[in-house]
Amino acid sequence: MAENAVAEKADTHRISWAGWALTVIVTLIFAADAAVNLFSPATLTAEMIATGFPANQAGAVGLIILVCAVLYAIPRTAVLGAILMTGFLGGAICTHFRLGEIGSPPQLISLLLGVMAWGGLYLRDERVRRLLPIRSAIR
Repeated sequence: MAENAVAEKADTHRISWAGWALTVIVTLIFAADAAVNLFSPATLTAEMIATGFPANQAGAVGLIILVCAVLYAIPRTAVLGAILMTGFLGGAICTHFRLGEIGSPPQLISLLLGVMAWGGLYLRDERVRRLLPIRSAIR
C-alpha cells in the first residue's frame, strides 16, 4: 500500500509539472503578443484595420492581453486569468469568423491556446481537477 501512495504522489508531481510547463508556454505567448501590441503597435496596423479595429487601439488590446497573462500566471488568480484569457481568445475567434475566415490560422491558434491554458490549469491545480473530473465512458 505504501508503494501505491508513493507512485500516486510521483504521478501527481509529474502531472503538476506538465501543467506548469503548459502554463509557462501560454503565458510566454500571451506576454510576447502583449509586448508587440504595447511596444510596436505600428507592426499591427494592417491587421488591426483588416479586422475592423482602429489601429490606435493596439495599446489597449496589449494591456488586456498582459493583464490576462499575469492573472493566469499567478496561482491565486489563475482561474480568473483563464476565464478572461478564454474570453479574449473567443473574441479573436469570433472576429475572424465574422470576416469569413473560418478555420483560419488565427482561429486555430486561438483555439489551441485556450485548450492549452485550461489544460495547464487542470493539470497543475487539484481543485480544478476535482471541480471538472474526467470520467471514463466505459464503466
